Amino acid sequence: MAEKLISNRDDLDKRRSLIEGSLRWLATRRYAKPFGLLLDAVEKPDSDSAAELKALIVPIMSVPCDTAETRALLLWGLIVDLINAVGSSADSRRRNTLIAAFRLPRRPEITEPWKSSLGDRFRQLMAVPGIFGDPTPTTTTPMHRAWNRGLTERLVPALTERLEVVAAGGSDWQQYVKLARKTEVTLAREHTATSEPRDSAIGYRRPSKSAQPVFLDLFVTTVFMRARTVYRRITERLVTAREDNVDAYMATALGGSVDETGLTDIPVRPLWGCRAEILAPTRPGDPVLTRLVFPTTLHRGQKHYFSSEAVNEGSIEERVGVNVEVDHHGIAPGKLLHGHVPISGLTIRVRFDEHHVPETTWWYAEQTERERREPPPDKDPRLLTIVDGAVEHTFMGKCQPRENYGIRFLWPEP
Repeated sequence: MAEKLISNRDDLDKRRSLIEGSLRWLATRRYAKPFGLLLDAVEKPDSDSAAELKALIVPIMSVPCDTAETRALLLWGLIVDLINAVGSSADSRRRNTLIAAFRLPRRPEITEPWKSSLGDRFRQLMAVPGIFGDPTPTTTTPMHRAWNRGLTERLVPALTERLEVVAAGGSDWQQYVKLARKTEVTLAREHTATSEPRDSAIGYRRPSKSAQPVFLDLFVTTVFMRARTVYRRITERLVTAREDNVDAYMATALGGSVDETGLTDIPVRPLWGCRAEILAPTRPGDPVLTRLVFPTTLHRGQKHYFSSEAVNEGSIEERVGVNVEVDHHGIAPGKLLHGHVPISGLTIRVRFDEHHVPETTWWYAEQTERERREPPPDKDPRLLTIVDGAVEHTFMGKCQPRENYGIRFLWPEP
């Protein structure tokens, strides 16, 4: 009997340790919110999120939820409910650090959106007088101490027990779904009222000062190759204005045509929802830019769909990939309808010349140029399969400002 009790205790300690690890991972992601990570883990069992959050996800898989979103909401509402129960009052140190860690609705004293790092969010708690001492401490040591104790001593044991109850059908799990929905609505209103769209609290890094003031809800670029060169590139975009008076999108020309003066750029042409204004380079070596002008000026929050193309009849430059540079406020996470139709995020498609097909293709995200050139090892998830002479990839995560995303090719030796 004693041996059985010891075994049960060891098993409980192990489960608590795994759950604590998942919660720490969830709270310390800089550019993603907890609910989004939980949803990603439920929807994509092979994702990094699923691997890190396994201790949270597995216990609720037996709950008869109708969708992945409902299951993620259940888990998120369960976490929110237990955090709100930590401490004897709203001024509990442990509760406030847990609220900051998991980016729950802020107290009115904290007027700015939650920062991206855990340490910065703890510094924001200094705006709340009295909770961490009087005078308010000048370091975040008390916050880190309260966070660790609140997580290990209160949230982890309670969540371990509650997950077992929910998984066994001993609790009305729909109450947690309702709480999670209410929390997400509150967070959305809070963000709309107080934060800039480019703030990192919504999961995106700050763009550069010269970034285009739009967010890309959908970005689909389709490239047609001729031999080993890019012959035609068609791009569709659905944008959301991040400020008032947005009247155009700046597109860069396709390089690689030839005339009597040598290598030149091919201006971008409008296809739908825009007209083109060609801007001549102001300095030698600068690319040709095209203003794709919208029919009407967008106000902050308004959306617009448009498409463009560039056709290079005199293409000579061998291309080893298709790259997208995020020179705006970011691109939404990818989402596919019926498993293959992109309705959100960045999708890159490439159709190869039937006489010139690469040996290997792979996608890359947020890597240096040297890293992009290096083919992944066999069975790496970044490797892509060429089907009927074409390859495509939808980036399921967020595409951050000031980063590059693309598909790379390795051509056979001539």
